[in-house]
Amino acid sequence: MRELAVRLGVNPNTVAAAYRTLRERGVIETAGRRGSRIRPRPATTGREELRVQVPAGGRDLASGNPDPTLLPRLAPAFAAAAEEGDRRPVLYGDDPVDPDLVRIARAEFDADGVPEGPLTVTSGSLDAIERILAAHLRPGDAVAVEDPGWGSALDLVPALGLRTLPVGMDDDGPRPDGLRRALQSGARALIVTDRAQNPTGASVTATRARALRAVLREHPQTLVIEDDHGHGIVDLPLHPLAGTTGHWAVVRSASKAYGPDLRVAILAGDPVTIDRVQGRQRLGPGWVSLLPQRALVRLWTEGAVDRVAVARAYGARRDALVDALAERGVGSHGRSGMNVWVPVPDETGAVARLLQSGWAVAPGARFRLNSGPAIRITISTLTAADIAPLADAVAAAVRPSPARVYG
Repeated sequence: MRELAVRLGVNPNTVAAAYRTLRERGVIETAGRRGSRIRPRPATTGREELRVQVPAGGRDLASGNPDPTLLPRLAPAFAAAAEEGDRRPVLYGDDPVDPDLVRIARAEFDADGVPEGPLTVTSGSLDAIERILAAHLRPGDAVAVEDPGWGSALDLVPALGLRTLPVGMDDDGPRPDGLRRALQSGARALIVTDRAQNPTGASVTATRARALRAVLREHPQTLVIEDDHGHGIVDLPLHPLAGTTGHWAVVRSASKAYGPDLRVAILAGDPVTIDRVQGRQRLGPGWVSLLPQRALVRLWTEGAVDRVAVARAYGARRDALVDALAERGVGSHGRSGMNVWVPVPDETGAVARLLQSGWAVAPGARFRLNSGPAIRITISTLTAADIAPLADAVAAAVRPSPARVYG
């Protein structure tokens, strides 16, 4: 900075301010004595632009949507919530979270071993993750992220002026050695998907959770954000990392089980995190409308979704495709959730060949940082009759298939 100030003939404070502005806008990243570098990507990478256009008559296995036939009817729940709103209008200054929703959600968090702590509501998982990161981190800070991982989260981190440090994955979740390297490299936060990881279907096991907690105890200041969007559609138990460090949050979205347009996520966390999220929320949208909150309570309490049946339905479709691919010599991953991840030698070619066969799948580039090429297949709408033709098409499109390792 001093050299540049001399060269330009300006005050060193001016140069320092310019560097700070570039860092806050996500143009550069700084690494102490190692200096500053131009970021390898712009602040928003636009992974959503990598979507495949489904041709007329083609099957959409790329969008990541749940099966509409497994979603509940929303009209009765919203009608009841609207009637309640007519009787008890929500006014400025009222509690922004429905007390019945808090009670129900807290009971389920308790049953799953999530530590005691306050709850709040956000407009979906990504909204919660953004608010949590903004509440604790500053531009230039690093965040440990899953690789492969959710494309929207991989876009969000640099959009906030933060740096991504990839952590490799396997079927049991983030690998402890990768997490340790990321934390030793300066990561101040970790974003992890507990179950139904997008795109790989990984689910954190009890053994893996113990190993990850051991690594986190070495870095007690780490902010831990857990995305449990699979709640309600998976039958594997939750093994939370929450409470291992001082600041933590567990996010549960209603989108996969009750419908993407519901836009309600329940957020549990330590008191400081929840207070900061609510404080910033008050200065923006104010609160998430109690109308969908009350509708979700109705859906939840009346058993509008048979969670066991939904989990079995997705599991049967997922397992059938994984087994069919294995029979054809194609390795794949899909331990939970509604996606199957298939490593391939040529991602672009595999996507194009499948599209020619009438199957639209998602290119792995939407979800990768350093991990190898792959394709993601959403199984939510597959029928038993689809499995063999799809497996044949995938086998023809991806050969030779690499080993069953990724991340």
